[in-house]
Amino acid sequence: MSENSKMEELLQFPCSFAIKIMGFNHPELIAEVSAIIIKHTEGFNHEKDLQYKLSRAGNYLSITANINATSKAQLDSIYLALNSHPLVKITL
Repeated sequence: MSENSKMEELLQFPCSFAIKIMGFNHPELIAEVSAIIIKHTEGFNHEKDLQYKLSRAGNYLSITANINATSKAQLDSIYLALNSHPLVKITL
């Protein structure tokens, strides 16, 4: 069984999916993350579906984006775009 098939079987698309993003505390980070997710996800509402928290020292921002995932390919595209952005340090 291929990795894509295993992922499709485990998640059973469509499903609710939380993407965790850690990035530099920069004024544009939330807008950039929102733009990437909106590009790949229908019905994403950044005011309702995005939560964020500042690190203790204030250098980083932790963001959780709750999306309606429709396929592994969609998730792969979102993660690739997020990980390619210079303000994003890590995604989970």
